[in-house]
Amino acid sequence: MFQDFKKFIMRGNVVDLAVAVIIGGAFGRIITSLVNDLLMPVLGILIGGINFTDLKIVIRAAQGETAELAINYGAFIQSVIDFLIIALAIFLIIRCIIRMQKVKEEPSPAPTLSNEEVLLTEIRDILKAK
Repeated sequence: MFQDFKKFIMRGNVVDLAVAVIIGGAFGRIITSLVNDLLMPVLGILIGGINFTDLKIVIRAAQGETAELAINYGAFIQSVIDFLIIALAIFLIIRCIIRMQKVKEEPSPAPTLSNEEVLLTEIRDILKAK
């Protein structure tokens, strides 16, 4: 059973997937920081000094030790912007990778034959015909 598990783990696809998940998680944190720390404050200032994390609809105010019950739509807006930026970045990266693969797949031009090679090829074809 351990050998089967080892074979499964050592497959290229599984290792590639693990690396992609780790890099994706780190990339997601970078984009989240970009949105929360750079874009949203600037966007808030442009809209009129609004802090998006403070936008909410209070359903029930806090009473004593009971916490406030609210719909935090500002945090939702930040998450949507975060998702859109991540999706755009991944789209652009995949598009570049596909273009690079197409460049690699283009066939190289056929080598040109010298006059001697052309004559030898003709002689070979004549001899085959006889």
